[in-house]
Amino acid sequence: MSARREATRPRPSLAELFTPKLVTVLREGYRLADLRADTISGLTVAIVALPLSMAIAIGSGLSPEKGLFTAIVGGFLISALGGSRYQIGGPAGAFIVLIATIVEQRGYDGLVLATAMAGLIMMAAGFLRLGTYIKYIPFPVTVGFTAGIAVIIFASQIKDLLGLDMTHEPAALFPKLAAIASNLGTFKPATITISLLSIVIIIGLRRIRPKWPGMLIAVGATTTLAWALGLDVVTIGSRFGEVPRMLPAPHVPAFDLAKLQAALPDAISIALLGSIESLLSAVVADGMTGRKHRSNCELVAQGVANVAAVTFGGMCVTGTIARTATNVRAGAHGPVSGILHALFILLFMLVAAPLAAYIPLASLGGVLAVVAWNMAEKEEFATLLRSSWGDAAVLLATFLLTIFVDLTTAISVGVTLGAFLFLHRMAEAVEVETGRTFVTGDVADTPESELPSGQPTGADGDVMVYRISGAFFFGATASVSAVLDRIGAHPKVFILDFADVPIVDSTAARTLETFAHKLNRGGTKLYFTSASRSVRRTLLAAGLRKPLVQYAARIEDAVAMSRGERPDRRNVGNYSSS
Repeated sequence: MSARREATRPRPSLAELFTPKLVTVLREGYRLADLRADTISGLTVAIVALPLSMAIAIGSGLSPEKGLFTAIVGGFLISALGGSRYQIGGPAGAFIVLIATIVEQRGYDGLVLATAMAGLIMMAAGFLRLGTYIKYIPFPVTVGFTAGIAVIIFASQIKDLLGLDMTHEPAALFPKLAAIASNLGTFKPATITISLLSIVIIIGLRRIRPKWPGMLIAVGATTTLAWALGLDVVTIGSRFGEVPRMLPAPHVPAFDLAKLQAALPDAISIALLGSIESLLSAVVADGMTGRKHRSNCELVAQGVANVAAVTFGGMCVTGTIARTATNVRAGAHGPVSGILHALFILLFMLVAAPLAAYIPLASLGGVLAVVAWNMAEKEEFATLLRSSWGDAAVLLATFLLTIFVDLTTAISVGVTLGAFLFLHRMAEAVEVETGRTFVTGDVADTPESELPSGQPTGADGDVMVYRISGAFFFGATASVSAVLDRIGAHPKVFILDFADVPIVDSTAARTLETFAHKLNRGGTKLYFTSASRSVRRTLLAAGLRKPLVQYAARIEDAVAMSRGERPDRRNVGNYSSS
């Protein structure tokens, strides 16, 4: 009954598919208690996001206010327009490597252009309903590039953690490490003390007071200590100046066709990474709450947020797993929590932005060091290495390419390897049950002679039955063809059963056509049984029709037809036209 109800349910309209979850929540009825819950969770997330947004911006080679602009504008729009009830948007650690490379090569204007193009790509992907396919990215790929990004994030913070004097810090890992090694003698004990204290406070509070905002407390405590003792450490104010109190006016840099072409590869990388990160975050929220997000609506919101964020002086924005999980744990009722989180950060800028100038960069470096450690997914990495050679190969290829080449190449190669691995496993899963020959006369009851329930016990001549089990596609044609080619003397009737075949592709159908002609030349009658409607459609399109092959609903019907008898009429309907 439920299956019939699903089949008759009308397909959702375009407006229904892209209606923001905010509208859905408000339609359900929004009470004062819901607003209270969203206010508390929004404030909680804002306290977590405040130091993190500035740290991610600085780690990306940008000024701290760009992270705040991103959390305000991008976070507001993702919650207001998105397809997830609990998604929190903002700058993400996963983007640090990519942004730093783009800024180093093309400057901030190049980042704005690439991010705006990425936003348009994400919007187009959402409206084309491609968001559903993001979930097919193999798990080893996501673990591999996430762990690789974690390594690069930590490497990018070594300079600020140690207080090194470096005139230029390359974005690529090997040149970065070489530059750090040549400047190790310039380390500052005060800076190391601040960074270690920041890390210890965050880790310690996470163990003894997990509900406390450890990152904000660590930044506040180390900032107070550095100011009170007059420590010689680099601060936000000494490197970047005072943090602005207001959002800047919208601005789009000048561009032409050449700049658009140059920015396209970066835009694709941003769109791909942003889509993966945001939809993974939405899936995590679904798992924690039992709710369901709409992936394509979420992609459109992410695209709009990226365009708006860089227009208002920000950077790439996406859904963030840690902040989204914090939002759920804090008791959020819906998207209003994410909207309020953005407004709370804006309130901080209006009231307390000058205080940010006193924050030591070593404190924020400690925050990012902890973020990198948490991102590494160490247990999953170790489990995948032990699981199978295929998963380990995909994982290591993605991980190493992320570190030593770039993220786009890593994801592309990882997904390709994962696809080939899947095809290989699917091909291995296809089995052919052979050797069923039915002859006239009695035989002794043995396990070998006993037929499965419902199969015929005899025929007027030799009847051979083969079964294919599994998806019969191009990857499996070689093994199936080898089995079929090993048939010796041709029987009078050959029955190929498709009861356990969910799909057949054109390559497999052509293989069967060749086999059918071979049997036809030997005088063997060929029957296909139990083929589903979609499988039968593919076979017919490949030329597998009368008189080359006949179709029957069951093996018994095929045997009856081969004797010249009429099959059971109840089974003829769907096969009479074949």
